[in-house]
Amino acid sequence: MSTLIPRRDPFFAEFDALVRRAFGPSPVRVPRPESGFTPAADVTRDGDDALVSLEVPGLDPATDVHVDVEEGRLVVHGERRDERSEENDGRRFREVRYGSFRRSFGLPRHVTADTVSATYEAGVLKVRVAGAYAEPRKPGVTSIPVQVPAAELPAQESGQGPDEDSEQE
Repeated sequence: MSTLIPRRDPFFAEFDALVRRAFGPSPVRVPRPESGFTPAADVTRDGDDALVSLEVPGLDPATDVHVDVEEGRLVVHGERRDERSEENDGRRFREVRYGSFRRSFGLPRHVTADTVSATYEAGVLKVRVAGAYAEPRKPGVTSIPVQVPAAELPAQESGQGPDEDSEQE
């Protein structure tokens, strides 16, 4: 007997789905338009300070680069806008490069925005995080000594106790 409706084998359906996932077309990853470039970064230790150096040549540090402390992270972000044009023998060559960047670095809990400073020289942004490697202050109990005037001290503490008198007799 033949049937008009074929029976589906559950094993075959699972196997078919597995093969399609493994060997089927892979999803195409489209780069996000806001990720223009990623500047090279180097983090070094200078005593108790951390020094973060980022290569950002050709950027105006006053307008194109921002250094922030956000929720316990050091965030360096900005945008590159570079446009050049040349004209030779009646031909015009124009090149436009642009894109934003964002680098983020975790900070120890005891570091605040007041301890972060930044300088820019020769295409390198240097961000100093003062005290990043220093031991954080541990919360705890601090004993405060109670000061008592000498007139209020008991006789034993002033050196004129009854034990000394009994030894002299």
